[in-house]
Amino acid sequence: MLARREYSRAELARRLARFSPNDAELQDLLAALSERGQLSDERYAEARSHVLSRKYGAARIVNELKSKGIEGELLERMAAGAKESELERARAAWRRKFHSSPASREEKARQIRFLQSRGFSFETIRAVLDVEDSQ
Repeated sequence: MLARREYSRAELARRLARFSPNDAELQDLLAALSERGQLSDERYAEARSHVLSRKYGAARIVNELKSKGIEGELLERMAAGAKESELERARAAWRRKFHSSPASREEKARQIRFLQSRGFSFETIRAVLDVEDSQ
């Protein structure tokens, strides 16, 4: 499984739980994989946030990482990194989808909903649409 892609420790534990007769054996296996450097939550979080950052905002990235068992200081670091470039990513997603400023209130609402569904913050959405409206 680890040869195909990175997994978080919690995600791999959930997937392997059905094959393990007891939890202690599974935890020993996960600890051994971590010691050998074959399993790393940090490496998983960096790779997954990099992939998600192409299309999504910080809120969506954080929720995805939380659902895979990433917590604490590592999650905070990934969230801070995602927030740094959120405006540029939101502009790129907006341009790929819409190409021009909204002509009506309904169109603007549709564009706002699109960006919200991608996990961008309202401040970022407002900045994207205000800049595009002024051009």
